[in-house]
Amino acid sequence: MAKKKEQDKPKGVRISNRRARRDFEILEVVECGIQLTGTEVKSMRAGNAKIDEAHARISNGELFLVGATFGLYAQAAAAMQHEPSRDRKLLVHKRQIAKLEIHVRQKGKTLIPLAMYFNRGWAKCEIGVAVGKRSYDKRDAIKKRQQARDMARDLGRKYR
Repeated sequence: MAKKKEQDKPKGVRISNRRARRDFEILEVVECGIQLTGTEVKSMRAGNAKIDEAHARISNGELFLVGATFGLYAQAAAAMQHEPSRDRKLLVHKRQIAKLEIHVRQKGKTLIPLAMYFNRGWAKCEIGVAVGKRSYDKRDAIKKRQQARDMARDLGRKYR
């Protein structure tokens, strides 16, 4: 059996937005780069970033990550520190921005960051086009997940 290549394995920290999948229905996912400063990269590698309260916004034909917090990097001098909660530019092709803008103009759709990670040394962010779930939708999802779990458990007992 052949071994997997080293590049196939995800390396480093993956910062995910777990609330996004619970509170929103994700329609489409786009991977994009993030424009960061040096201390922000080091802080992200250390796992000191939060995207729970963040969202993405399109302004002047550019995509920005708003509300993400990158903690201060402790080893850096005070003059070299970054602003923890500034807007960060997301690097996406113009065609993708136009496509996302069409989605966002529709009522009820928004852009939510799903995860941030490093891919071959580059900081990446997954942005999802999302529609908010109602409370009864959340209950239905929990009910379906529980039913699937029960069916799998029963099938496992049957074939033992």
